[in-house]
Amino acid sequence: MTPEWMDEEAGPVVRPYALTRGRAHSSADDMDLIAMVTAVGKTPRDPADIGPEQWRILDITARATSVVDLASELDLALGVVRVLLGDLQDQGLIRVRPPAQVAPLPSERILKEVINGLRAL
Repeated sequence: MTPEWMDEEAGPVVRPYALTRGRAHSSADDMDLIAMVTAVGKTPRDPADIGPEQWRILDITARATSVVDLASELDLALGVVRVLLGDLQDQGLIRVRPPAQVAPLPSERILKEVINGLRAL
């Protein structure tokens, strides 16, 4: 069977499940979209365990990059990127910094006062 081609420039089609070895979940499933990912500069124990997409992630994350920007840069589905990031994180090759905490939400009492003030206008 010959490989399926989208067009001459695109090359062969690689299904997302092939990139993740059929896995849909990883340790990075709960990783926030705006979490910042940075390569730690370590060499993998077995370079054969790292696929081309993961090498590209390590290259891109030499500078801190958000999860969603990685997905966009790689042109891969977010779920696929999370699985790949989970593998890299499990091997200690990347560091993930969660987004900074936002200010706490105002209390219900303050919101009611604002609404009442707006109604009074």
